[in-house]
Amino acid sequence: MRQALIALVPALRARALKLCLNPVEAQDLVQDAVERALRFEATYQPGTNLRAWAQQVLFSVFASRCRRLRRERRALSTLMCDPCAWTAQDAPPHMSQLPPKLERLLASLPPHFAAVLRLVDLRECSYKEAALELGVPMGTVMSRLFRARRMLADTLVAAPALQESSVAAPARAA
Repeated sequence: MRQALIALVPALRARALKLCLNPVEAQDLVQDAVERALRFEATYQPGTNLRAWAQQVLFSVFASRCRRLRRERRALSTLMCDPCAWTAQDAPPHMSQLPPKLERLLASLPPHFAAVLRLVDLRECSYKEAALELGVPMGTVMSRLFRARRMLADTLVAAPALQESSVAAPARAA
């Protein structure tokens, strides 16, 4: 397989040149693609089309590079606009606690739904963090969160007076 892969290098160079439009970048792309192909040589199934497999590896490396460059450009443009963007701390949450009526409403939910809502929406934990803390699968967290939000929304729609008074005066952090 290695000898056949080496024989494919000129074809890989030609495709890389078409993708990159720059001979130096194309050579780097081919080198990275051959390196990845050798690293994942075990995934190649003997008897299948090695040329197509190698071309796919090349394209995969090219796509990964494009995504990385896009992320880097976006990060640099952010840094150009705000030099402190990478070092600035996130703003603290504007609410230190829920208004009493909303707290009672949240407490009226079944405990496992309220717990997920508190973790994900109030403490801003990721689904994975919430799943680990609660000891349940991540899918269960997503399902409970959806249902808890729906229960909360239904209760708020059913009690418009609660909604108006709770939203009008949220508690501010000190």
